[in-house]
Amino acid sequence: MGSVTTAASMRSSTLLETSCGYLLQELKLIWDEVGQDQLEREKTLLEMEQECMEVYRRKVDNANISRSRLHQALAESEAEFTHLLVSLGERSLPGRPEKMMGTLKEQLDSITPALREMQLRKEERVKQFQDVQKHIQKISAEIAGQSEHDNSLSEVKINENDLSLNKLEEYHIELERLHKEKGDRLLKVDGYISALYNLSTTLGMDSSKIITNVHPSLDGSSGKQPKNISDDILTRLNETVESLKGEKQKRLQKLEKLGKALTNLWSIMDTPYEDRRQFSHATDFISISAAEISRPGSLAVDIIKQAEAEVERLDQLKARKMKELFIKKQRELEEICRKTHMDMPLQSEMDNIMNLIKSGEIGHAELMKTMDGQISRATEEASSRKSIMEKVEKWMLSRDEERWLEEYNMDQNRYSVSRGAHKNLKRAERARITVNKISALMDSLIAKTRIWEEERKKIFFYDEVKHSDLLSLKILYNWLEMMIWEYVNRL
Repeated sequence: MGSVTTAASMRSSTLLETSCGYLLQELKLIWDEVGQDQLEREKTLLEMEQECMEVYRRKVDNANISRSRLHQALAESEAEFTHLLVSLGERSLPGRPEKMMGTLKEQLDSITPALREMQLRKEERVKQFQDVQKHIQKISAEIAGQSEHDNSLSEVKINENDLSLNKLEEYHIELERLHKEKGDRLLKVDGYISALYNLSTTLGMDSSKIITNVHPSLDGSSGKQPKNISDDILTRLNETVESLKGEKQKRLQKLEKLGKALTNLWSIMDTPYEDRRQFSHATDFISISAAEISRPGSLAVDIIKQAEAEVERLDQLKARKMKELFIKKQRELEEICRKTHMDMPLQSEMDNIMNLIKSGEIGHAELMKTMDGQISRATEEASSRKSIMEKVEKWMLSRDEERWLEEYNMDQNRYSVSRGAHKNLKRAERARITVNKISALMDSLIAKTRIWEEERKKIFFYDEVKHSDLLSLKILYNWLEMMIWEYVNRL
């Protein structure tokens, strides 16, 4: 092909020389005919030569510029091709020779298809990177709790210097990890929502309102809006679940306490089964764990309020019954004390028990224990005083006989013959025998009382009179006895 080009150039040069020679001959003929001066002729020929040189120079310069542009285009193409190979992680393009031959245009024409092929590959690879990175950004935003319309989300930026398959695989691995994390978070959210629903249903609360308060996207009625699965939402869901669990435990303990109170009150009040059945749900939760309770509304506020109202009603009824019981036991205790002439219980102590009944600070069992204990102690003390009381009774009878004898001796007609005089005389004889024993009876009574006090380590009272005061009675009795006998002797 080079020889053909050379022959064409030679023909073009020969043709040019022939044309120029012919024109030059024609110009000489014209000058000869005109009679052109030789100097003018040389000057014109010189100008023609310079003009030809300028035309040639422009053509050569244009050819140089064209060649430089071809060199630059070839270099840029080769550089871009090499950069594409590197960025796409390719070693070479199949079918493209390692070393290019031929003219610049031939070389440029040779690399252009390969470069276009690599450009198409790059465009396809960029689309793949954009797709996977968009998915990564979207899922990362969901995990972070950001909306798709959040202005903080920037456009995906592709690093076109590294579009290798290895890098793409790294993005795919990251996307797969994010998909798994998203799935795990959705499972956690669904678990929390299920727990919230069950807890709120058991507590008689509006589950939809509770869930919406955490975040509107968690409610199933939010349409296509994806669920917020951010760390903050997971934390708030966990806190809400724990709060409801605490409320459930608190209500269970309260209802369990109410159930025990109802059971105790029913037992005390002998409540019929029909009346108990209405509140059997309260007693069902005694000794049961919170995890075992799932019946809807079983721990609702209304249920607890109903149980509280029933306990309050029974408490008031129990208080009335306990007052009646207390008064009955108090009278029984007072009767024991009255019969045995013991001290009555302190009024302040009885008033204190009554105040405890009114305030509800003392239970039925404790009241029974307290009053039965006092009655038992009073009964036991009455039994220990029995022998002393028998002597006291005997002493009092003796004193009655003594007073009768005194009146009898003062009667001027005691010896007259009248109806019943004989009986009175015999009684007087018996009375004198009895009166003579009073002193010994008093000594025995005082001795027994002292022994009783030493054993009990307490003072013996008889109708609030100390036993030591009985000594004074003995002295008074001896004095009266002496005065009576003096009076009788004077008669």
